[in-house]
Amino acid sequence: MDVLTEALASMRTDRPTSVRTNGRAPWGLRMPPTAGAGFHVVLHGRCWLIPRLSTGREPVRLVEGDVIFLRSGPEQVLTDEPGSPISTASVRRFREDELIGSHDLGGDGELTSLLCGNYHLDRSRPHPLVSQLPELIHLRTGDGRHPQLTSAVELLRAELDGPRIGSSGIVPALIDSLLLYILRAWMDECPTRTVGWATALKDPAIAPALAAMHADPANSWTVESLAARAGLSRAAFAKKFHTMVGEPPLTYLTHWRMTTAARLLRESDAPLASVAARTGYGSEFAFAKAFKREYGQAPGGYRRAHAAMVAAAA
Repeated sequence: MDVLTEALASMRTDRPTSVRTNGRAPWGLRMPPTAGAGFHVVLHGRCWLIPRLSTGREPVRLVEGDVIFLRSGPEQVLTDEPGSPISTASVRRFREDELIGSHDLGGDGELTSLLCGNYHLDRSRPHPLVSQLPELIHLRTGDGRHPQLTSAVELLRAELDGPRIGSSGIVPALIDSLLLYILRAWMDECPTRTVGWATALKDPAIAPALAAMHADPANSWTVESLAARAGLSRAAFAKKFHTMVGEPPLTYLTHWRMTTAARLLRESDAPLASVAARTGYGSEFAFAKAFKREYGQAPGGYRRAHAAMVAAAA
């Protein structure tokens, strides 16, 4: 069981959206806050990312091949140089047959081309893995440090610069995969961490226990049975799990069961009794009570509310 993939999939509420932004100096673009996480890939040229003033962060210089991941999609400005005139990004819908949207702005100077977009993640109840990420991750792919991420960026650049037959399937898949490559690269840059998800997913004792819970949330797991998976005593496992993951094993198990249930309610029409059984609850009543405690509404109401939201956005 790939815990990283499962954790991200549990939070996804829609496919990523993306826009090719082409700016010729002088140019500047103010991007409003968005739900989920944001990303920028510099395909050609160079620019500056200027975070919202209230964050206190310094502007970030970006060059060709750089990748930025923003955990919560805050308001920000992209510009060729600080002080250039700023326009506000307009939100428009694109035809179903369009590969991605495009946005051209600025004057007649040097060209900078970026892929900007959003991963639509449920921020109301984020997975702890995402909560522990830094607000801004800046990765460079031009110095040979992250070959897989570099390859993904190069493939994306090639498809966007010269669309061919099959591009409409390739580009969304690459954008989807980019998030995993970004997080993998970030974890590779954190070898000195001793706690947190970046370490837990690679730990020889904790990783198998996490994988077991993710693979079979309906199982009647106990601290003892999970410790056996980890090859540790009950006490040693419980302490190490809590230190690394940030919560006790069975607390995390309940969190994952409810997250799995919410995903099933959003993405399937499975009966509530089936959802209850697949998440470790012996009765629909017990499941509904646990779900309402976690999400503040009954499972049926949650499913209807999500369906209404999707219909309104269509």
